[in-house]
Amino acid sequence: MTTDPLTPFRWLQGQDCPLDDIYSVTFIRGRDPAEALRRFGSGAGRDLSFAELTSEVGDFVMVTGGGEGGGYVGVAAAGDWCVAVEPSGWSAAIDERLARLSAGSEVVSVMRHDYADDHFAYAVDGTVITSFGPVTPDDRYGADKDRLNDLMREVGLPPDDTEDDDEWEARFDDLAQHGLARAFALAARLTGVTFTAGLLDGPLLAGPIADA
Repeated sequence: MTTDPLTPFRWLQGQDCPLDDIYSVTFIRGRDPAEALRRFGSGAGRDLSFAELTSEVGDFVMVTGGGEGGGYVGVAAAGDWCVAVEPSGWSAAIDERLARLSAGSEVVSVMRHDYADDHFAYAVDGTVITSFGPVTPDDRYGADKDRLNDLMREVGLPPDDTEDDDEWEARFDDLAQHGLARAFALAARLTGVTFTAGLLDGPLLAGPIADA
């Protein structure tokens, strides 16, 4: 019997994903939800269910036309980390936000965006270490862009370029289908936190993103 190591992450790119087609999930080490929320520029925040958070996001998107993201973030504790969820948003994929979130800490962020490019980023103490699209993991940037190469290989995100056309095409087809799940698998390796739908069941400390 073969066990698919990506099974825990398939829900994040399925048609029934409650986060829909655009979202960011950001893991922040050693910070409680209140501090994480402050780093998004929000105030004290309030406890919301996931349904209530998506309602706030829906209102924001309706007013702004969707070009400014979802406008809100909800945060939950997860062991030594906290997990920040941005429905319809991508602010944590921006280098300036990553620098703020990771100051004195460590951050892993994964973004899904069906109409643009998915994104993975790892930052430490205000510096983006490595960042790439899960479909093109060989095209990376950052202060130490090769630091995660061994882990990337282990989860099926090949960091090395290939000049073989057939190999490139097979790799692209695989990553177009599985790259996002592999990015969440990489996040789990780095954080020890598997992002499950259950993390959305409890109350989230939520608030508006300051520059949204």
